[in-house]
Amino acid sequence: MPFTAPKGTFDILPADVRQWQWLEETFRHLCARYAFSEIRTPIFECTELFARGVGEDTDIVSKQMYSFKTIGGDALTLRPEGTASTVRAVIEHSLLSAGGVLKLFYLGPIFRHEAPQKGRYRQFHQVGVEAFGSAGPEIDAEILAFASELLRTIGISDAVLELNSVGCPECRPRYRDALRTALASARSELCADCRRRYDTAPLRILDCKVEHCRELSATAPVILDILCDACKTHLHGVEEGLHALQVPYRLNPHIVRGLDYYTRTAFEFIAGNLGAQNTVLAGGRYDGLVEELGGPPTPAIGFAAGIERLLMSAGTAIPLPEQAGSLYLATLGDAARRYGFVLANTLRQAGIPTMVDYLARSLKAQMREANRLNTRYALILGEDELARNEATLRNMQDSSQESIQLDGLVEKLQGLFE
Repeated sequence: MPFTAPKGTFDILPADVRQWQWLEETFRHLCARYAFSEIRTPIFECTELFARGVGEDTDIVSKQMYSFKTIGGDALTLRPEGTASTVRAVIEHSLLSAGGVLKLFYLGPIFRHEAPQKGRYRQFHQVGVEAFGSAGPEIDAEILAFASELLRTIGISDAVLELNSVGCPECRPRYRDALRTALASARSELCADCRRRYDTAPLRILDCKVEHCRELSATAPVILDILCDACKTHLHGVEEGLHALQVPYRLNPHIVRGLDYYTRTAFEFIAGNLGAQNTVLAGGRYDGLVEELGGPPTPAIGFAAGIERLLMSAGTAIPLPEQAGSLYLATLGDAARRYGFVLANTLRQAGIPTMVDYLARSLKAQMREANRLNTRYALILGEDELARNEATLRNMQDSSQESIQLDGLVEKLQGLFE
């Protein structure tokens, strides 16, 4: 029986890779425009990094991480999100020492052991940005404008920005107490996870996907009514920035995000065609995380988005970029084949994408292959052409052809492929 990909994973085949590449390059281009630099971190980290950074009571840490012990006894985990790894790298390499604002982006695989469903896999891929060093609301608005432009550029025109503040260490404890009080009489009706969260992390009850828990929490107090003055001022500053940048949004006081490190600004972009799990991009501010992981006190904000969900939500709006035009070198006869073997390498070194036949097939079969591969030109070289020091160049789009001398061939073809 042949092997298949592990459950919750999938292969990205050549026919699909071009759309992935287009989306990744679009993201890179926008990052450059907003002055973000790329960072690449390992796909596995010390398990304690995620336990401390993400939060031991989160679903990610308690249920979804792929953790393992090495032969030497080290506890490691395949990264379940990108922020903690980025923060670890920033601290380890003293990237904050220069002062100012540090703006980084990443893209790559993420791993979570959860039930596979539409748009959610056990190995998936994220793009994300992180900005360190600014506590003001302006950078929040800029990050949200960037996220909005990214979604619009890749064709997700119906995404709605939902915005909230999850408070700070001063006002959030008051909200936790108010939430516990409001849900005390209904505690026994909560799901098992939320009964545990009631004691350890009551805000996460608001993020529960169980419908009855959502109904019970819908009548609870909202955090916007309990924010301290500093958090209210910050939220109003973000709103003013969004108005100035003409980024539409709506307040949603039930957004809390699923990770412990968020403070103040929290947000989600909601798309309409992804079913119940309809968040396509999300993030927020995490002013205490750098210090929690051993770095200096540093305000920060960022977002992440799953590439699979972006592609799914954009659908046919994602273009299928044409493959770069190439040359098919068709040869007939042993002498021409030997000459063509060397010529193909010369053409590639000159920057001309070149394909050859390795099966000694007939000219008719080679032309069929050239058509199938959608090549721009075919260069036909047989024993007779070789004796005349020439080859036949066929335009595969209109079937026109001409004889060209082998002397100067490379320069002529370079002109066609510029």
